[in-house]
Amino acid sequence: MAQSHRSASEELAARDAVLAGLVARHGPMRVSAAPPASRRFETLANAIASQQLNGRAAETIWGRVRSHVEGPFTAEAVLRVPQTSWREAGLSGAKTASLVDLAEHVADGRVQLDRIGRLHDDEVVAHLTSVRGIGPWTAQMFLMFTLRRLDVWPTGDYGVRNGYGKAFNGGVMPSAKELEPLGDRFRPYRSVAAWYCWAAADDPEFTV
Repeated sequence: MAQSHRSASEELAARDAVLAGLVARHGPMRVSAAPPASRRFETLANAIASQQLNGRAAETIWGRVRSHVEGPFTAEAVLRVPQTSWREAGLSGAKTASLVDLAEHVADGRVQLDRIGRLHDDEVVAHLTSVRGIGPWTAQMFLMFTLRRLDVWPTGDYGVRNGYGKAFNGGVMPSAKELEPLGDRFRPYRSVAAWYCWAAADDPEFTV
């Protein structure tokens, strides 16, 4: 039986006193239901459109982008829309190029989102980062929240680094390189540990 985020949270709490405090304070790791495979393209397209934007701005831009496609937001549907329409919706030239490149990769089979869940984590990252504009962080978020993988350690994420420093490192934020081996003790539930690092970073009242 696959391990749940709740049981993984409980196991980490049993292993580590700091995580026990975070679990008691924030409850088990909460994630939305995984989208069906048919929605994975739209999830990635939304991630591209939302890069470097705050929540409200990202929602506004995505709403404009989504309005250009009636019905399912598929690679084929995206490729039927003139690229000028994506610019008019508010996408930069770079994001437009990324969206189109993703659609082309999916449409011609270089990226097979219906089968990507069968790949190991490193293979998923390599698969997705072959697309222009999709970097390791976006691929890792896809692993954690779309494929719901439990052992992803996004060392390049500022919030994870900040939260780790606050909770486990005396307030000193490690670099991405320094953080990499520090996650080994949380295996095979590093995604869950990362979630609690985010929680610690966002909690002004949390102290060790």
